[in-house]
Amino acid sequence: MSPTDPEEMGVAQQPVAAEIAASTAVGAVHLSVSDLGRSVAYYRDLVGLQLLEEQPGLARLGAGSRELLRLVELPGASPDLPSTGLYHFALLVPERADLARWLLHAARDRVPLAGLSDHFVSEALYLNDPDGHGIEIYWDRPRALWEGQVASRMTTVPLDVDSLIEELPDPDAERFEGLPTGTAMGHVHLKVSNVDTTVAFYRDVLGFGLMAQLGASAAFLGAGGYHHHIGANTWQSRGAGPPPPGSAALRRATIVIPEATERDRVARRVADAGREPDDDPDGVLVRDPSGIALLLAAAD
Repeated sequence: MSPTDPEEMGVAQQPVAAEIAASTAVGAVHLSVSDLGRSVAYYRDLVGLQLLEEQPGLARLGAGSRELLRLVELPGASPDLPSTGLYHFALLVPERADLARWLLHAARDRVPLAGLSDHFVSEALYLNDPDGHGIEIYWDRPRALWEGQVASRMTTVPLDVDSLIEELPDPDAERFEGLPTGTAMGHVHLKVSNVDTTVAFYRDVLGFGLMAQLGASAAFLGAGGYHHHIGANTWQSRGAGPPPPGSAALRRATIVIPEATERDRVARRVADAGREPDDDPDGVLVRDPSGIALLLAAAD
């Protein structure tokens, strides 16, 4: 039986043999969807992303000028369960008030939610898009409160909704105008076939630190001491393979590395581990042990 939410942990933080740059972050997530118009409306009107570009079969959405989500239409695509792929992607808002404002919007506009949780390191809201893709919208508590305590303190308890709404001086006067410009892709949580091989790849090859692990069922890894940029679990996917063609699924997640030289160094480690990278117009494309595609992109 899986935990009710992804952040229930308990393991000492582990050192890494290889280390990725501390300022590494998660970039745009690419998904296939069954009905592009329906998905664009959902992400624009309910989630609050801005439509940056739309053309036949493809849409780019984000916050401000930052692309966070790319949608590719596969008409009639079906959900990808029980394969490997996306558990959820996580949109990180800058301030607690931003999360409170979004929750008020969800209540007023009847946006269905899948969960509301306090993880000690963060407060989070969960939902699912029309194709079943998981979404988290969250706010990080100040790093000084949780740094060095991720393995021992990250947890899942019910969100104190009243406390969150009290962040707003006059909730009745609040109006939702979309996610704020500073919204970023905070992390991506993956469905994998095996946690041990996943940790070996993300920690020992890419160079993320193992921040917390729940036995053989879940692990959380981050760069620069962050609580996690990558989550991985086998709750719905132990021993599974990638989704079949024609699925509404994760196409790729983006890992943004600060410099091209560092990105190429990471790509060489992938090649040395026997997973030959592919060139891509936007960077270097690699696949993890579960067959999940990762774009290694340079920020410079």
